[in-house]
Amino acid sequence: MSKKLCPKIILEGTRLTMKTEIAFALNEHPRIVGPRKYRYHSPLISAEWGAFTNHPWGRGPINFAPEEEALAMETYHTWVRMFELQRYYSWIVDRFHISTRAFQLKNFGKDYKFTWLEQRIKPLGFHLVFVTRSHESFDAARRERLQVSGNPGQYDDLSVFVQEQITMRELVAESNLPVLNLDISDNDIPKAVGRIADWLEDTGGLWME
Repeated sequence: MSKKLCPKIILEGTRLTMKTEIAFALNEHPRIVGPRKYRYHSPLISAEWGAFTNHPWGRGPINFAPEEEALAMETYHTWVRMFELQRYYSWIVDRFHISTRAFQLKNFGKDYKFTWLEQRIKPLGFHLVFVTRSHESFDAARRERLQVSGNPGQYDDLSVFVQEQITMRELVAESNLPVLNLDISDNDIPKAVGRIADWLEDTGGLWME
């Protein structure tokens, strides 16, 4: 019997770095999840879900208000416990604790270190992929995104993303998880997914011991 594939991948990065597209591609790639003869429920979650408010593009575990801190932290504790209980499953997470640290630092000056979180998910085999792009490639990425975005105003000021990427790079450098820095300036999703698959295979991130 072959080893069971159960990779656990956190994709971090600012907007316009194609994290969600990469997440979907990872979740259907035979080197990541095995060959699939039919489609079934995807193990994809995101801290970017605006589930704290009853309107589109609302607040959630990343951009929560100060009075929602307890709610946000309980959400993270619940996710981590779910990962622990279902350790022999594959999980792909599109934005997580690094995004929260970056947002909360910038907007409220508070740093949630999440040391406890990494201490609990590292033994489960979680790997962190930091998706970046060159500063000059953000404009082309914005033009492409505006063709499909339901909230185009969020892309008006690209300097916000450039600065957030700088901040996130510093926070990723502090992480205790295995990290892959992935440049997506060429917008080549298949190549990016191939690099992630190679890295996971080399580091043992595709399987649980």
